[in-house]
Amino acid sequence: MNIFRMTGDLSHLLAAMLLLLKIWTTRSCAGISGKSQFLFAIVYTARYLDLFTSYVSVYNSFMKVVFLAASFGTVYLMYMKFKATYDHNHDTFRAEFIVLPAALLALIINHEFTIFEVLWTFSIYLESVAILPQLFLVSKTGEAESITSHYLFALGAYRALYLLNWIYRYYTEDYLDLIAIVAGVVQTALYCDFFYLYITRVLKGRKLELPA
Repeated sequence: MNIFRMTGDLSHLLAAMLLLLKIWTTRSCAGISGKSQFLFAIVYTARYLDLFTSYVSVYNSFMKVVFLAASFGTVYLMYMKFKATYDHNHDTFRAEFIVLPAALLALIINHEFTIFEVLWTFSIYLESVAILPQLFLVSKTGEAESITSHYLFALGAYRALYLLNWIYRYYTEDYLDLIAIVAGVVQTALYCDFFYLYITRVLKGRKLELPA
């Protein structure tokens, strides 16, 4: 554990809480991509199956349970409780175009060809692009509510901080995980335009607007 991983985890947790707060308080999931949330549920399920087979620490197990619960809770709110507010017409990104390549790549490039390792690798690859349906939805509608923007920023910050975590671990522990680093770079790069707009617009009190 180091400061980058700790703050990354907190940023990730903040993102999950902001999204649940937005849906629950507004009683609406307008502007949120159900496809991205479903992909994140797949990511956490594939990554945290070892919750039942291995123990690292109380903190580790607690965070796994929280993210699984938050992810499936969000999917439930979007597809069940508040499904009438879900914007199917704009959430049209073809998710299979990123799920299938991620699965295939996990079978080809992994640290060890075992069930848990392949599933972990698949989750890393899929997480790096799982936000694409959400970014596509924001681009298609042309704008995002402030709380949705805060959610996206916190989620992007989480991955950027984890990149710093990997760099820190390389210099302090001589530990290098190229799969996680490359996937992290790809994921962070997807947020670059959003980061710029967030800093120049949202933090100045203006509504986030993207070109459709």
